[in-house]
Amino acid sequence: MNVFVTGGAGYIGSICVEELVKAGHQVTVYDNLVEGHRGAVDREARFIQGCLSEKEKLSESIRAAKTEAIVHFAAYSLVGESMTKPGKYFRNNVAYGLNLLDAAVENNVRKFVFSSTCATYGMPERVPMDESLPQKPINPYGESKLAFEKMLHWYRQIHQLEFVAFRYFNAAGASEHFGEHHRVESHLIPNVLKVPLGQSASCSIFGTDYPTPDGTCCRDYIHVIDLAQAHILALAPGKQGFYNLGNGDGYSVRQVVQTCEKISGKKIAVVEQPRRAGDPPKLVASAGKAIADLGWKPKYPSLEAIIASAWNWHRQHPLGYAD
Repeated sequence: MNVFVTGGAGYIGSICVEELVKAGHQVTVYDNLVEGHRGAVDREARFIQGCLSEKEKLSESIRAAKTEAIVHFAAYSLVGESMTKPGKYFRNNVAYGLNLLDAAVENNVRKFVFSSTCATYGMPERVPMDESLPQKPINPYGESKLAFEKMLHWYRQIHQLEFVAFRYFNAAGASEHFGEHHRVESHLIPNVLKVPLGQSASCSIFGTDYPTPDGTCCRDYIHVIDLAQAHILALAPGKQGFYNLGNGDGYSVRQVVQTCEKISGKKIAVVEQPRRAGDPPKLVASAGKAIADLGWKPKYPSLEAIIASAWNWHRQHPLGYAD
């Protein structure tokens, strides 16, 4: 299949591209490299540097690639930044995303796979979290993703655009060749690993008085390769709907630090900080719907396997794609 991947030079997108290529698909990556890296694009994929704001270039690129399916990763995703620059998030994630939907319709693309987020749920009423939970985002980032989900609903109804939207929990880990390198790193595991890499003196724990077994927040971590495999399964004809992607197990911040110590073989200094506003005590996915409907099953569910893959990549690329 000819697959057009927006944001394919980013963390999750690059590994999805790698897995798509391995599965025999013809892949075109479209990325403006504001957050992505040219070195993160699989050599077997065609690369186009462009922005979703460039309507004519976007539509022509989709047409030239003879696109049969679009996988959409291109988005700003820093929750804290969205609280200070909401316009940036609504402009890119919603308005420019609309350009992509229109280009899909113009070029008769019939399959669309969207990278959404569990942030559309906001503060969950219960855990594990399934797709029946009400969606009540508490930041512009989550709101922008929910707005795009709603647009997908109407494009399916009006234009027969078949779509799958995945609500991720915490993507983590790496493949052998590609890993996590954000210009502003907000994710826990790479920030913790900076300590044994000698790039930071310590890591921070925000909040130690939550109603959890050790007082720190619990999160559901999912290997990025398992995420990528879900996107490939979603390309099958007839697959459509909204799906949570997670392992169904929650690991606390302290457990993550301890596992990073075990994998790296080095002691990791921790600085305890006050809670951050808006952090739920526990976010854990119920991925039963994806397992039942798509036949998806995580191959790397253990926290040790996830962190080991990240550690191996970071050791080999201590400066990320700047190496």
